[in-house]
Amino acid sequence: MSRFFKFILSVTLLILFSLVSQLTYSQSISIADFGVKPDTYENITPRIQKIIDEAIARHSTELVFPKGRYDFWPDGAIRAKYFVSNTSTEEEDSTKTKTIGMLFKKAKNLTIDGNGSLFIFHGKMTTIVLDQCENLKLQNIHIDFERPTMSEMRYAKVSEQGVDLEIHPDAKYSISNGQLIWHGEGWKTSHFHGVEFDTTLKTMRYSDWKTFNGSRATQISPNLVHFDTPSGFKPKQGNILTVRDIIRDQVGLLILQSKNITLEDVGMHYMHGLGIVSQYTENITMHRVTCAPREETKRIIASSADFMHFSGCRGQITIEDCKFSGAHDDPVNVHGTNLRMIEKMDNNRLKLRFMHGQSYGFNAFFAGDTVAFVHASSMIRFEKGIVKAVERISDRNVIITFQNVVPTGLEANDCVENMTWTPQVLIKNNYFTRTNTRGILLTTPRKAVIENNIFYRTGMSAILIEADAEGWYESGPVRDVTIRNNQFIDCAYQGGPGNAVIGINPSNKIADFKKPVHSNIRIENNVFTTFDFPVLYAKSTEGLVFSGNTIIRSNTLPPQSENKKMFYFNGCSRVEISNTKMSGDVLGRNINIENMPKSNLKVTGSKKLAIE
Repeated sequence: MSRFFKFILSVTLLILFSLVSQLTYSQSISIADFGVKPDTYENITPRIQKIIDEAIARHSTELVFPKGRYDFWPDGAIRAKYFVSNTSTEEEDSTKTKTIGMLFKKAKNLTIDGNGSLFIFHGKMTTIVLDQCENLKLQNIHIDFERPTMSEMRYAKVSEQGVDLEIHPDAKYSISNGQLIWHGEGWKTSHFHGVEFDTTLKTMRYSDWKTFNGSRATQISPNLVHFDTPSGFKPKQGNILTVRDIIRDQVGLLILQSKNITLEDVGMHYMHGLGIVSQYTENITMHRVTCAPREETKRIIASSADFMHFSGCRGQITIEDCKFSGAHDDPVNVHGTNLRMIEKMDNNRLKLRFMHGQSYGFNAFFAGDTVAFVHASSMIRFEKGIVKAVERISDRNVIITFQNVVPTGLEANDCVENMTWTPQVLIKNNYFTRTNTRGILLTTPRKAVIENNIFYRTGMSAILIEADAEGWYESGPVRDVTIRNNQFIDCAYQGGPGNAVIGINPSNKIADFKKPVHSNIRIENNVFTTFDFPVLYAKSTEGLVFSGNTIIRSNTLPPQSENKKMFYFNGCSRVEISNTKMSGDVLGRNINIENMPKSNLKVTGSKKLAIE
């Protein structure tokens, strides 16, 4: 064979090899290439999972869904065991099995583009799981459920003879022996939790289904049911009652032990159990994520609990240009987990326990992590340690071996907090409304900025900073928080620490200004439009600055709290209030202090504020 023909053959083989390689490891995969079409209303769950696995195996960089509607059913879905923070107890959900619509496991450098598609899920499902993924992006996707596990109904008529409920068409039900039963695709409600939405005041308050559960139900016409309620039961006609099952057996979307994850232009229009849960993940960006019902459904609730829940994450969390409307719990919660010491095994070994019923079983420590030892009674981090080894001995208990001896000052019920897995946080340009609880819960020792957001009628404090070694065991003390240029409108009508718009409330039992839990919190240039007295409640905080803020009296809701103080400080030090502007008939122009000398509070440029 001549050299020329050898050359031609070599070039041809190279071209063929290149074409085969491109076919095998194509950069972009469309589900249309595998025969999956939109708008068929067929169950695509098992077929999509095979395509996902193929995309990961090929190292593809893009998985594309042509625009349309895609339906996901539990039939053929992957069922896998996942322990998820803040979800369910052993009694509520012993198996921890998640029914997963789309599982991305160990995917890298992949973008999933829905092109504006609507993903409709059926039954009880966890829509998407990102497990040990890296550099993954979800974009242009809308997620909803055909039959949400939330049932919504309107008080159509209220009289001495009872109550007529106009039931939303998506809320499936039946009546058996005079009792209304909520059910869906493969489930029925047995544990009732109610929240009522006032359609006039745009507020949400806890309610109860017991009255209806104990009253005889009679169908008047499709989706209109009469209840023979007691004569003294007088709900507000026109209000909307929302009812869910409290068991958090699935979550909206799970991001687990991953890195560099982005959600952009994503709509989460209903999530069952808990919302988007990010757990021990590094660097998360939520950009233009809408957590709210689709307008065409005319629903008002989009999640049966939190919208975005971050547990034990690190790196940078960014939540920007998002909308939160219609949660049965907090739109955003960022925290770690305190594990209680239950036994000292050796001078460098401790047995630790997950204490809260709904948070356990997940990996909370890794070799090389830096931890803090925390006095539970004071919530003070008093020494650090480095993890050498982790031994899981049960779903509740782990044994940690440290590189050095543990502190001699450890006391009964003290906790260990993972400091390595704590994030920086930016929450910017978001809109929070229609929740009966808080807007943001935040506990991280790293830099956190909350700016340019609107909080409209959150039921409790718009922003709550705790640190807890007694209740939820959500760590821990903050060290650098800036809250600036936000608008707070008629918040905390249902509760929160002191009914304040911003609450700083660690769980330490004794507030000692010489032993602060939190430090370096700046609240600057915000506008508080409030119907009630309290604006700021702070406990055990050092270096607290309230500067350049405007407080405007609103008359949209009647004052409700017993606390008549605008500011309440308990065991705080180096507190500064400066240049506070007040407009209208502002209530409670006074400051209450406890467990601290007046010398630890400085007030300048704020007329008519009195210290009591």
